Amino acid sequence: MKSIRIVVNDRMQRGFVYYRTEPIGRAFDEGFEPELTPAEMLRLGVFGGRYMTDCREEFPRSWFTHAKLCTERHDPTLNFFKVNASQRLAVWRKKGWIYPDDPRGWFQWYCRYYMGRRSLDDERQIKRWRAMRRHVAQIRHACPKRALDCRPRQRQALLHWAYDSRKI
Repeated sequence: MKSIRIVVNDRMQRGFVYYRTEPIGRAFDEGFEPELTPAEMLRLGVFGGRYMTDCREEFPRSWFTHAKLCTERHDPTLNFFKVNASQRLAVWRKKGWIYPDDPRGWFQWYCRYYMGRRSLDDERQIKRWRAMRRHVAQIRHACPKRALDCRPRQRQALLHWAYDSRKI
């Protein structure tokens, strides 16, 4: 695949350049198998709709066709489970989870990875994704199968990490 140069100009990055070197939605690292695409996540309702409202130029238009977004504020009612399962960006920064190439965090990294970007941060982000599996195990242990009203915050958090918690 020919490398594609992407220039980002949004509220958090100006003139940031990266390259897409893999086919969209393919060539993922071994063992990294998200259950949801970024488009599916946005359609389901994640991050209170506040995420990615100024990034439409960077990603396919189709991702935003039925996305549940709110440009004014974080609105938990837009989330699939209608609960707040997010922490503020300031908390993420304080914990060292935010790197300069992806100032919005894991989901921004995942969107760019899904689109074909590969970076030095891939290993760390995939490890963070794998660490969320413990929440899958906790839901399986505590809840009847597909009891969507059981542990809704934890289920919503899993949606934020591309795990389809509706099927647990």
